[in-house]
Amino acid sequence: MWDRLAASDPGLLRLTAGLRTVTAIALTLAVLGVLGVPVPQLVAGAIAAMVATFAIREKQRSQQAVTLALGLPVALASVSLGALLNQRVVAGDLFFVVLIFCAVYGRRFGDRGTALGLVGFQVYFMSLFVHATPAALPALYAVISVAFGCAAVARFVLLPQTPAGTLDRLRRAFRARLGQLFGTQLELLDAGPDDVDKVLGELRTRTARLHETALMIQGRLTDGTSDEATARLLQRRIADAEIAAERLGLLLLTARSAERTDTLTLHLPGAPLPSGGELPVRDGATAQLRRDLAALRLLVLRPAGEASGTALAHVRNRLLGYREEENLPKASPAVQDVFRGIGEAGRAVLGLRIALDGPQDESDDSPATARSREELDAEDAAIGGSEEAAAEKPEPDGLGRPTTRAAVQVAVGSAIAIAGGELLSSQRWYWAVLTCWIVFINTSSTGEILVKGYRRLLGTVLGVVAGIVLAGLVGNHTWTAFALVLLFVFAMFYTAPLSYTLMSFFVTAMLGLLYTLLNTYSLSVLVLRVEETALGAACGVIAAAVVLPIHTDRRTNDLLVDVLEKLAEVTRAAADQLSGGPPVDLVDKARELDQALADLRAATQPLTHPVTPMRSRRDTARYVMALLETCAYHARSLAATAELLPTHPSIAADPRLRTAGRRIVGNIDAIAAHVADPRSAATVETGPSIASLLEPGTLRSPRYGRVTDRVLRHLQRLDEAVSGLGRPLGVTPEPRGR
Repeated sequence: MWDRLAASDPGLLRLTAGLRTVTAIALTLAVLGVLGVPVPQLVAGAIAAMVATFAIREKQRSQQAVTLALGLPVALASVSLGALLNQRVVAGDLFFVVLIFCAVYGRRFGDRGTALGLVGFQVYFMSLFVHATPAALPALYAVISVAFGCAAVARFVLLPQTPAGTLDRLRRAFRARLGQLFGTQLELLDAGPDDVDKVLGELRTRTARLHETALMIQGRLTDGTSDEATARLLQRRIADAEIAAERLGLLLLTARSAERTDTLTLHLPGAPLPSGGELPVRDGATAQLRRDLAALRLLVLRPAGEASGTALAHVRNRLLGYREEENLPKASPAVQDVFRGIGEAGRAVLGLRIALDGPQDESDDSPATARSREELDAEDAAIGGSEEAAAEKPEPDGLGRPTTRAAVQVAVGSAIAIAGGELLSSQRWYWAVLTCWIVFINTSSTGEILVKGYRRLLGTVLGVVAGIVLAGLVGNHTWTAFALVLLFVFAMFYTAPLSYTLMSFFVTAMLGLLYTLLNTYSLSVLVLRVEETALGAACGVIAAAVVLPIHTDRRTNDLLVDVLEKLAEVTRAAADQLSGGPPVDLVDKARELDQALADLRAATQPLTHPVTPMRSRRDTARYVMALLETCAYHARSLAATAELLPTHPSIAADPRLRTAGRRIVGNIDAIAAHVADPRSAATVETGPSIASLLEPGTLRSPRYGRVTDRVLRHLQRLDEAVSGLGRPLGVTPEPRGR
């Protein structure tokens, strides 16, 4: 059960965020309740405690403490201005627009600027919500101070979270998700023809979740490890395990089909397994395969304290033995490839176990296991080396800066929302402004804002229905209502990264209870909430579409060019190193490619959303993303293989690979040039296969001389995927001779 929780919430980040916020609010309510403050101030304290908790995003505790300390005077100034300007309509509205602009513009100053902007905006909103007056300011100062103090106690005393602890929980989550992926691969082995597509969908989902966890670990390595060498070692072992698991899944898919499965099958949603069926062999080899997949999953999931003993050593020795040709069982070539994949996955699991849990008992090692340990030790010794400074792209100035553009857009949208909200209600116009503000958070294009506004409106409508039911049930029971508010706050933060619609539902249901506490609840108020939400979302979309717009096509094209540039960089560096060039930090380059691809995937959500009316465009976007995922997988694998050159006895540099890599990189550059400028005359070069680009005598050797067959397969698949990428993006192929 703990593994399932760790896998569902990597690093327990959502659980911690929800518990910490609820604890801060509960402490605040307890202190204020003892002091006997009235209900409106209880509501103000709860909102202030929530803001003081969720606004802070820094990873280091010292930075969090400084931001929290700076947030208190910002909150006091904001509530003061809110109380003073509450009765001055024009001045108050103008200041609110300026405050919104400053809060959004503050994002350019990093996490601290973002946090202080959130505190300023949300506390000003709170002053409007509780109808703060100048006479109530001394009491509100005390309430906000108590809220910030309780938020500090919850963050630093009751529920502390250190970078090292978060990284440790993320590593546990990676191991749990790796075990789940191996379990799904075991299901794929036994799935009948009627179930194979369902299991294949689960395989895609769990492969993507493993990749997501690897990226989360990448983002916390620097803060969560003691030194650079430890961070690089863990990064390498995580990458090895991820690549080995993904490769094993592809080998299983190939064993189930009549011909080699294209890598695209694992990355394109809804793609069926070509020539799907049961394994062509139903003898002892298949039973042995089932047993060894279960053993591999066991080795991953076994806790560190129980990962010892002769029995487990025997299992590990057997799995690592499949890395030797003489230990492979008699079966079809495709099934033998699966056993080789199990051996490589076993080696990756061994390396991951050593990196996470320290040295292991070696007394029962077989010769194959001892060789694997020697390879891992040699790699560990080679890890370190040079560290290249990442070249940062110059940030545009003025209105071209993303933070400036977003600040102008949200300020204009908020001004429209204020005007429209006043027409709907002179008392609760601020709900339209809040929605307009929220739909701009973490969005970068008009399409993203449109999708977010739609999700917020849907969640609000459903939340209004729940709020009506709950308000009738709770009645005048104040502390019951506060208990439900705490429950909804936890659910809001726990579901926020998963579903914006669910988060909006819990927010609106909670507001229904708060209105009940303030004795302002009525059905008309909740209906007005829906109207104001729709108005705010519409104002946000209008502002994004009219004021300094960044259309979804432009945004996705910019990110696509960035992905292609990083793909070309990884491919070029890997091919050069495999050809005998100087070593470079390939794992870091591969992770930069993965992060760029994750940004593009998020930006294409408006194009791939189920409700989009442009079906052909949605299918094209999904196909392009699947091809890019395929390219990234092969580039990662090439990078990992290239980094083995100094230590792995069966891999040696071959200068002929530079020629093969040159064509692939040239095609990637041509596609990137066409995406950046459709008038570009760049074309994709097609021609003979990668293997035929090498010297004719090479193919006579069963393992292609000094170049392993795996490197050639990755290059060939990458070449095919890049060529295929040119077609949906409108790049003309140009056949070439040898």
